[in-house]
This record gives sequence, structure tokens and C-alpha cells, in this order.
Amino acid sequence: MTKKIAVVLAVFAFLIFALGARAQNAAPAQKPAEQPSAKPETKAKKAPATAKELNLQEYITLLRHNVRSEKTQLMSTMMQLDPDEAAKFWPIYRDYDAELTKLNDLRVANIEEYSKYYNQMTDEKADELVRNAIQYQQQRDQLLGKYYLQVRDALGGITAARFLQVEHQLLLIIDLQIASQLPVVGS
Repeated sequence: MTKKIAVVLAVFAFLIFALGARAQNAAPAQKPAEQPSAKPETKAKKAPATAKELNLQEYITLLRHNVRSEKTQLMSTMMQLDPDEAAKFWPIYRDYDAELTKLNDLRVANIEEYSKYYNQMTDEKADELVRNAIQYQQQRDQLLGKYYLQVRDALGGITAARFLQVEHQLLLIIDLQIASQLPVVGS
């Protein structure tokens, strides 16, 4: 089982890094051809997005969609639940994932703020961003602890420990992916 876990996590890590590399190297998306209009455009044209802005948007999309679906599939494989256990586990996991998604909004906002101030970073702004990141991490750890207890109460300590271990490993992989995409402050 340990080899299976290592292989599945390695494949997941590869997928995450491949998606991240694709996001970093992606060319700006082309708009579909628009139908000619009889009226001249009156809207002011928005400046094209910079590569940095496109990267950030791709990261947000990756975090919210691709990673979550892959993570759920891996969790399913790793948990090895029988049908009765699965009937108890998945509603708890869905609630956890919904709360985690809301919590990740804080992380996304902090990364957007970092992106906005990266080129004019001050000591005060850097401190604020780091404190926000630490607060997010603490809230995520509390959330994981809360749902560990729920899984433990529903399915026992071993299954809850497996949930915590697998979820923690997946979160570390996601964290590594995110960290590898962000420039180091002051560089």
C-alpha cells in the first residue's frame, strides 16, 4: 500500500506541476471572432492583460477547479473505503471541502494583493501579507482538525488518521505548487 500511495502522490505532483508549468508558459487566450456590428464601439478598450495577470488568473483557475477534482479522485483511491464507510465519509468530506474552498478565498485574495504590490513592496505591506498567510494557515489547520474529529467519530481513529495523512500530503503538494509559482519577495 505504501508504494501505491507514493506512486499516486507522485503522479498527482507531476500533474500539478505540469498544469502549473502550462499556466506559466501559456500564451494569452484569444477571443473568439466577434460578429461585426453596425454600431461603432463606444466602450473604452481595456488594456490587454499582462503575462503576470494571466499567470495569476490561470493559478486561480487551477486552484479552484483542476486541483480540487484531482484531489477528490486521489482521496477516493487512498481512503480505500467500503460502501458503508464511503456513505459516512463522503458527506463529511464534501462539507470539509466546501469550507476549505471558502477559506481558500482568503489565500487567493492575499496572493492577488501580493501580486498588486510586488513591485512596490514596503516593509508594512510585506508584514501584512505574511500575517495574512499565517492566519490562513492556522485557520486551515483548525479546519482540518475539526474534520479529523468528525471522521474519527463516524469511522474510527485509523480511518480518521488516514484521512488526515492523505489530506495533509495533498495540501503540501498544492502548497508547493503555489509557492513555486510565486516570485520571492524582494527578488
